[in-house]
Amino acid sequence: MSSDKKIRVHFKSNHADPKSFPPTIEGESVFAITEERYLTALANYPDLKEKIEPVFDWDLDNFYESMKTAEVLVCWDFPTEDLSKIAPNLRWIHIIGAGLEHLCPMDWVPKNVSVVNNRGVHSAKAGEFGLMSVLMLHTHIPEIVQNQQNKHWESLYSTPIMGKTLLVIGVGNIGHAVAKKCKLLGMNIIGVSRHGKALDSVDQMVKVEKLDEVLPLPDYIFMSTPNTTETLNLLDKRRQSLMKPGVGIINVGRAATMDYDALVENLSSGHIKAAIIDVFDPEPLPSNSKLWDAPNLMVMPHISADDGDTYIPLTLELVMMNMRRYLSNHKLNNLVNPDLGY
Repeated sequence: MSSDKKIRVHFKSNHADPKSFPPTIEGESVFAITEERYLTALANYPDLKEKIEPVFDWDLDNFYESMKTAEVLVCWDFPTEDLSKIAPNLRWIHIIGAGLEHLCPMDWVPKNVSVVNNRGVHSAKAGEFGLMSVLMLHTHIPEIVQNQQNKHWESLYSTPIMGKTLLVIGVGNIGHAVAKKCKLLGMNIIGVSRHGKALDSVDQMVKVEKLDEVLPLPDYIFMSTPNTTETLNLLDKRRQSLMKPGVGIINVGRAATMDYDALVENLSSGHIKAAIIDVFDPEPLPSNSKLWDAPNLMVMPHISADDGDTYIPLTLELVMMNMRRYLSNHKLNNLVNPDLGY
């Protein structure tokens, strides 16, 4: 890549749409990449100022015209059909989320185009949310909230959390951030990942193939897996039956990785004591969903990892760092494997 070439970058933001992302008007300003935010980020990279030609667009307003010459696309979603014809100069796509299931199967990716995602941007916020959720389950907060709604007074005591076991299913950036924070409280941490490689702050790492063996062990389970063919319905009814009676569950990954009908049944029977769920399909969660009325279930409106103050600035930091790598012909960070979908 010639260092004096100006790179045309198309930043595509979305207006709120329940069928797309962001689904709510509150999220529109959180995830929009504006010229103001771009210039703020660029101030930390003065060497890139004369090397980038940015285009800021909404939805598909100017997409097709702009993509005739764009070399980089930064967005959440876009039309993938005939991409090589629509964008003949495209070489790099930055997806502003960690999950890419909305773009799978990724057989549309041209051979000369690299795709990267936003993994790592969520870690700090999601780590705090995970720690908070584990502590909320341990101190019976879902039950206490339900008792308040029912005007029922009951003293639900809890012990210190030291020595309790947390199972983290999906020990990527988010899962590992939660593991490290919970380990500081003296918890025993078991991690499950595709590779099963050892990680700091995790006492035991296993591959997904060993999930059935470790499911009976934890007091709390934290789910943070992407939605892929390998993770679809990973925590199904059978696997939920293997869990220790009275377990608490948190899911911040994707709804499709867990059988929510079985979850409601297990909450009703008490096999699962309580749950904190942050991901649903569809979103917003319809008013007639049985999840709203499930006992000891806290419905979170997809807020575990997204931060209105820093999400886009951190995203643009990733873009700028990769732009330097791109201009220097170095491998981009956060590359996605199209075959795996993450």
